Amino acid sequence: MSVSGISPLHEEHLPVVAIVGRPNVGKSTLFNRLIRKRRAITDAVPGVTRDPVTEPWMLADHKVLLVDSGGVKLDLEGLDSLVREKSLSLLTQADAVILLMDCTEITPEDEMLVEAVRPYSDRVVLAVNKVDDPVRDPLVWNFHAFGFSRVVSISSAHGLGIEDLEDALIELLDLSEPTSVQEEEKSIRLAVLGKPNTGKSTLVNLLTGKETSIVSDIPGTTRDVISGAFKYKGAKYSILDTAGIRRKSKVDEDIEYYSVNRAIGAIDDADVVLLMIDADIGLVDQDKKIAQLIVRKGKGVVLVVNKIDMLNRIANQIEALKDRVRFLFPILSFAPLVTISAKESTGIPGLLDTVWTVYKQLNKRIETAQFNTMLRTWSESYQPARSSSGHYKVFYGTQVSAAPVRFLLFVNKKSGFPTGYEQYLKNAIRRDLGFPYIPIEIELKERRRNTKENRL
Repeated sequence: MSVSGISPLHEEHLPVVAIVGRPNVGKSTLFNRLIRKRRAITDAVPGVTRDPVTEPWMLADHKVLLVDSGGVKLDLEGLDSLVREKSLSLLTQADAVILLMDCTEITPEDEMLVEAVRPYSDRVVLAVNKVDDPVRDPLVWNFHAFGFSRVVSISSAHGLGIEDLEDALIELLDLSEPTSVQEEEKSIRLAVLGKPNTGKSTLVNLLTGKETSIVSDIPGTTRDVISGAFKYKGAKYSILDTAGIRRKSKVDEDIEYYSVNRAIGAIDDADVVLLMIDADIGLVDQDKKIAQLIVRKGKGVVLVVNKIDMLNRIANQIEALKDRVRFLFPILSFAPLVTISAKESTGIPGLLDTVWTVYKQLNKRIETAQFNTMLRTWSESYQPARSSSGHYKVFYGTQVSAAPVRFLLFVNKKSGFPTGYEQYLKNAIRRDLGFPYIPIEIELKERRRNTKENRL
């Protein structure tokens, strides 16, 4: 189901290179090796990757999209059929396919994959992995029997043979001529966070207009951070779907531990965080901890109450829900709250309009002269408390950064400066200078008054 005004962004002009293979052949290790960072979660447990993980990759001075996929299994249980379907769908979408196999064995799953890939053989590079010892070199000859014209031996863990793989892809994609890379249009970066099963993946799929993430009632379905893009009212957005964050006592798998840490790390990559709350369940303690992280990092945040279609149609129920969220979320008293149903596609334009408002406030700057004029007005209305050694005084201030928004105030005494007065100034800044929906940080610096001009 689409939403009016939202258009998916598909980078169709970029060649797509997909890595496919059965579980545990080293796909995610190769993916991380090629993009030169730990983007995909790697673990010895089979089936760690579920959703396709996409990342831009520079290949011979050309930008391409590299896709890591979930391992394709023969015996299906749980989410395996959804993972296999999504992974095999890449064969029709990719301009080049890296079929990754393990040099030490050929399994029935490998043979099934070879047959699935064979219709696309003109786009395939068969990469034989784990050739990390000269003793294993002769094993590669066994894989030429599959009839693919491009076969390379590599060790994704040790970086051996990577140049040969890249050369094969360059030839396949005809990237011999270098091209200039155009500067990308700046996009508003969103991260969707929350506890498991709040509808994060459903919302991301709705906004991107495609099945970016696997949607399931099974908690912990999303493991890697999954990215997508869309446009709304002329602005470009990128969005990150993250693993559901549970409290530590509930995280009993190493894989989930890494997933949760990647999700928390997505806060750093975002301009605005969408903190998803299940309307039926309400807030949990873990939501508050996520909120504290968001505020500490100075990011924009929108509280998104999802699944309002599940509520009973009782008068004022939504208002009562909002009041409860505000009562339990004092740290985010400034943050806007919107109600949606990602499943029913309701409330989405209002959500994105709110995101735009928050983003503009995050990037707003106030001239120093204007700020000090207002600072004098606020000081005249309410002066700081007096200590045993005299009044606390604010001489002047300035905005030192946007996104996050920080103000520096020069005061006569930093030690013991009333926290209540700091909060008063934060509220005044939000109210009078146009920052009502974002976190604001105030830093104090001690400076002795030496001229009359510094006096408020």
